[in-house]
Amino acid sequence: MDTDVGIMRSYQLHTGCIFPHPPQHRHAQCGENWSLADQAAAPQSSHSDLASPNPSLLLKDIAYERIKEAIRLAELQPGQPLSETRLSQQLGISRTPVREALQVLAQEGLVKVIPGRAVTVAAPSLREVMDAIHIRSVLEPELVRLATKAITEDQLTILWTALGDLESAVSNDDRPAWSNADNTFHEAISEACPNQLLGELSLQIRNRIAHLSIDIGNDVERLQRCTYEHRVIVERMAVGDAEGTEHATRDHINKLRESILRRYSHNY
Repeated sequence: MDTDVGIMRSYQLHTGCIFPHPPQHRHAQCGENWSLADQAAAPQSSHSDLASPNPSLLLKDIAYERIKEAIRLAELQPGQPLSETRLSQQLGISRTPVREALQVLAQEGLVKVIPGRAVTVAAPSLREVMDAIHIRSVLEPELVRLATKAITEDQLTILWTALGDLESAVSNDDRPAWSNADNTFHEAISEACPNQLLGELSLQIRNRIAHLSIDIGNDVERLQRCTYEHRVIVERMAVGDAEGTEHATRDHINKLRESILRRYSHNY
């Protein structure tokens, strides 16, 4: 048994599955709800029906989204070895789209390729985390300023809904639900930004450290404050206050920086 496969199996025995609580996603082309459990249970021949003419590309995208989600929700832990074989078995697909997905995730800084062909979930140092937050503090205030001027009613509705989901998750002490709503919130703002490249870059940098937001769930007071910070941003956007959203976003990121610094100081 390969070392990384053995570690992954040990993790599976501990949690019940590599992805113990896989969220469901709706694929725009096939119009079906997909989960890791669905895919693992699906017959292999069904994959050819998912897309045409390039099913391999679609499977790569599915693998990419599932693995990224597991990293974001901390179901795959920083530093944890990743086995193409084990991941392909969990997803019910061949190793090729898994390998392609891992290559994309490595480019985005979410996984790390170690010499000797080993792959692990990225485990950023405090310096790397602070660098990512610094970039967020540069990009995101401008992102929300532009988005405030261009956002549509439908996009604003998505933000209000995401905010409601954040507040419900706080009330229910549902950390994964909070993380999912937070992801929807930030994706909606990026979609509203007329500068598509700025929106994409902002999400990529955020994704590098998104797993740290899970730890906020251990601090209920911080989770409540963070949710309120999201509310301020939406309220400012709703009245077209571009400067107000810019200021609120900068304040939100500064508080995130302070929170992470406190966490690292306690842990180390």
